[in-house]
Amino acid sequence: MPRKRQQILDNLDAVYREAYDRAEAAKDARLMADLDAAYQREQLLLEVLLDIRDAVTGSASPARDAGTDPVTALETIRRITRLR
Repeated sequence: MPRKRQQILDNLDAVYREAYDRAEAAKDARLMADLDAAYQREQLLLEVLLDIRDAVTGSASPARDAGTDPVTALETIRRITRLR
């Protein structure tokens, strides 16, 4: 059973929060800014990966319009990769 989306995002937040707090304690403003940018980038990438996982496994929430059949999942992945 895959981990829940919120649990994964909370883990990411905890990792970056710990590093950010250390940088803040050291009064390292540059590292704090770098960590903030890295966190936003990683969060976005992780959300995309979680969306792909949901599309492929069919575990999307009922509120989403994405279908759960494999063809729809492949089409979703193809659309996402075209965004690059």
